[in-house]
Amino acid sequence: MVVEKNNKVEDYKFKKGNLNFAVVGHVEWINFLKVDQLPKTGVISHSEKSLEYPAGGGSIIAKILSDLTLNQIHFFTALGNDEYGDKCFKILSNMGIKMHVAWRDKPTRRGFSLIDSQGERAITVIGERLAPTHKDKLEWNILKKMDGIFITASDSEIFKMARAASILCTTPRVGLNTINNSNVLLDGLIGSNLDPGEVFSFSELSLKPKYTIKTEGEKGGIIFPGGRYKALKNKKLKVDSYGCGDSFAAGILYGMASKWDIDKSLNLAKVMGRDASEFFGPYANSDEK
Repeated sequence: MVVEKNNKVEDYKFKKGNLNFAVVGHVEWINFLKVDQLPKTGVISHSEKSLEYPAGGGSIIAKILSDLTLNQIHFFTALGNDEYGDKCFKILSNMGIKMHVAWRDKPTRRGFSLIDSQGERAITVIGERLAPTHKDKLEWNILKKMDGIFITASDSEIFKMARAASILCTTPRVGLNTINNSNVLLDGLIGSNLDPGEVFSFSELSLKPKYTIKTEGEKGGIIFPGGRYKALKNKKLKVDSYGCGDSFAAGILYGMASKWDIDKSLNLAKVMGRDASEFFGPYANSDEK
């Protein structure tokens, strides 16, 4: 892998660890469409390539963590009891992820991600985001055995249970009320500073996380405490920005759970975020299957 250190890019050997991770969050069945241009009023755009896969923050982070550790990842989620929910379960299970599913009598959320020639994407989702709750009869006792947990969708009680893990990170998209009502100290709060749905101020938080990171894509971002950081430049052509932020977040969680300092954790996160932009679809090689 490649990391940036002292403004230089240098190689270092990355050896998979045997850390235990869980992800609590959501899945969306997404149709990825490579288009000649993003939609404009009155203009017909054309798709050059199409791919359908389970995606969303929960599944992306679970897959990235699975690539970083030798141990199986536990993914707690909710799926609709329908064709798309069944597909999501089978595909993610085949990736080696241990699925803990609360099945709902509601449709699995679907969506479209349109990617233009510059690798930028625009996403439209259809339906309600399904999230697990503490009332679901899942193996929640596993959470206390984890070295690290990332939450992308849940309720406040799950945050309280997850706090038993060594490291707990989340995204503001979970909902600031959910985070505040849990009254737990987060190790990391990671979100996009470019997405209106994830922008927040510290005054809105009842407890200040150990680290807060606001990402800004190719411009890098801001970490509190710490200040601004730069993003890594792409080694290959930028293909698709989908999942870059979630891949970045998975890198932060892995580094913190490995007891690395924040600079080393941030370096890994930048590698994961950059690499995610260099392939089409939600996972590396998914467009080849």
